Amino acid sequence: MIERYTRPEMGAIWSEQRKLETWLAVELAVVEALAEMGVVPAEDAAAIRERASFTREAVRERERLTDHDLAAFVDVVAESVGEAGRWIHYGLTSSDVIDTALALQIAEAGLLIVGGARALRDALVRRAREHVHTICVGRTHGVHAEPTTFGIKLAGFAFEADRNLRRLERAIEQASTGAISGAVGTYAAASPELEERVMRKLGLRREDVSTQVVPRDRHAELLQAVALAGAGLERLATEIRLLQRTEVREVEEPFRAGAQKGSSAMPHKRNPILSERLCGIARLLRGYQQAALENVALWHERDISHSSVERVALPDAMILLDYAQHLALRVVEGMRVNVDRMRRNLELTHGALYSQRALLALVAAGRSRDEAYRIVQRAAQRAFDEGVEFRELLAQEAPELDLQAIFDPSPFVRHAEEIVARLDALT
Repeated sequence: MIERYTRPEMGAIWSEQRKLETWLAVELAVVEALAEMGVVPAEDAAAIRERASFTREAVRERERLTDHDLAAFVDVVAESVGEAGRWIHYGLTSSDVIDTALALQIAEAGLLIVGGARALRDALVRRAREHVHTICVGRTHGVHAEPTTFGIKLAGFAFEADRNLRRLERAIEQASTGAISGAVGTYAAASPELEERVMRKLGLRREDVSTQVVPRDRHAELLQAVALAGAGLERLATEIRLLQRTEVREVEEPFRAGAQKGSSAMPHKRNPILSERLCGIARLLRGYQQAALENVALWHERDISHSSVERVALPDAMILLDYAQHLALRVVEGMRVNVDRMRRNLELTHGALYSQRALLALVAAGRSRDEAYRIVQRAAQRAFDEGVEFRELLAQEAPELDLQAIFDPSPFVRHAEEIVARLDALT
């Protein structure tokens, strides 16, 4: 992933250096377990623990000969130890190390992902509570429908963020799975006991049947959760983009006036660039999900067609989601809510937002539903088209109605506190 969208802590987890360090951690755990089982002499295990090392340059140089990165790594580490280095990679196949190390990286990266998802959810909860009574227009099909509150809007995003948090937790947990089962998963050169010992040392779960590799449906499930979390961020970002349009201007991204520049040519511009960036990132995450699904169907016990894909897709997807979550957190915490503009926008339809209440009042007064609908529709559309107040037109069409009751805004928001209070179950 490019540096622009990489937070340092997450980038470090997926660096080449950390990958090789994690490979070494797996190899050392195997040696330690073999020593406990009496296979590797204690003095050799101690020598390996003390001396085992590598440099990226040495591994890269060796790979030019072997054309196999894991084999090159094993050669370099074994040479660093000396004679006891013969026990490095004893009874293992490449995927035992690569897949188990990948699970360790996923688990470590998962801590950051889950932490970011929780922080975003909590920020949405706070802002939803802040705006529980902030009345604004609810829109369907992009058109004014009925009033709601901005707190209710944000509460919906908070619950979605919580669902994504839970999905990510489950997906990361199930993908944090390793295997030490040998060439075709039969433990011919290892044993279930060795695998159990190694997984316990590394804090991973054991794959039930690995064939040689950990099945790639696990990684596909992880990237599905990542893509779905990205879609949730995109939905939030899209809402903010729509509400920041000049003709709406109910919500705006944080903007550092006097420092930040919205346009190189037009000084007046304050563009929703953070939200637009989130929408773009979500597209990438969906692409990585598709790539992960393509990786599931490997030949027989394994092939290597998945390797080149996930070397890019897995790190990039987790790096991007980590970045996107923190970008969204910045937007949510810093967004400016224009309460006065929300109130003014409620008047754009000249009262037609009350059409359903007028419809129900006419039906309750004895009109047929179709007759009532046509009366209200006629008056509401005149209000839209001609700028005449809907209340005045309705008074002419149906003088028997209690207009004071119909045009009371409180019923639209009377349950707002109850709805937003459901967030209490999340935190």
